[in-house]
Amino acid sequence: MISSFQKFVRFALVTLAVLAFCTACSALPSLESSPWVPVALETDATIQDLSFIDHNHGWLVGNHSTLMETQDGGQTWSLRTLETDGPEYRFNAISFSGNEGWAVGEPSILLHTEDGGQNWNRISLSSRLPGNPVKVVAVGPQSAEMVTDVGAIYSTQDAGQNWTALVKEAFGVTRNVNRSVDGQYVAVSSRGSFYSIWRPGQDSWEPHNRNSSKRVQNMGFAPDGKMWMLNRGGLIQFLDNSTSDDWSNPENPAPASGIGLLDIGYRTPNELWVSGGSGRLLCSKDGGESWSVDPSVENVPSNLYRVLFFDQDLGFITGQDGTLLRYVEQA
Repeated sequence: MISSFQKFVRFALVTLAVLAFCTACSALPSLESSPWVPVALETDATIQDLSFIDHNHGWLVGNHSTLMETQDGGQTWSLRTLETDGPEYRFNAISFSGNEGWAVGEPSILLHTEDGGQNWNRISLSSRLPGNPVKVVAVGPQSAEMVTDVGAIYSTQDAGQNWTALVKEAFGVTRNVNRSVDGQYVAVSSRGSFYSIWRPGQDSWEPHNRNSSKRVQNMGFAPDGKMWMLNRGGLIQFLDNSTSDDWSNPENPAPASGIGLLDIGYRTPNELWVSGGSGRLLCSKDGGESWSVDPSVENVPSNLYRVLFFDQDLGFITGQDGTLLRYVEQA
């Protein structure tokens, strides 16, 4: 049985932790106004990915076989039902190039459309496919790249009828995988203990040890190819050249507890947004030199998993249980 004294000590420790968290957050200046507004969705599924055909027409995917379409730039979304004749799927990724689109998920499923999503066709995947598809990128007419959760990379140039393996050996279980605009991939190991980079033309992943005592949470690329890294505890680092290991010193703009920082999205080459647990959202307008906090989203009852910008005026933040925020350009 816990004594009254033990209860008091526990309460005091929790209170001190909360005070420390609030103090850390308050050390950052707050944005005068937030450009992010919640979008009401007819689903409580966790949104995994979005893609747009043009500035108005787009699609999103998520858990519970969720597939939704917008015709007004993401202000409103409508559910679309697929006859998959199978179990409930978690759709992990979607990507369009013009009217041709691809969607992947687990258990292993690959969908393809050539008419902007009016009709989706299921493409059979080999039972020997290593892992489940977690990422797909439309790279041109009838062409796409697909990545699995163990780091296998495949390419097709005939609308998915045949696939070519781009790496000889899979990476191993991944925490996340991201792609640069020039076709490089970076994958973080499931425990965040190391990461690997793959460049077009290589036949294997290039492994790298993490460069701090903190495990890697996520990694990705800026529009100009500059790499970023998020470590546990809210640490942020940048790398100008992916062929080197000369990372910037770890920066901790707002010391994070719990789930910490989860993703970075670039609105412009210098303006970036960092999302995290418990509605945490940070912004830098000078490439990461200084930071502000967006307090308006702290009341959003969700972890903020991904930040996605399709151009300077079209951006979204995804979260759990149907949470979706849309960027609204400020006057």
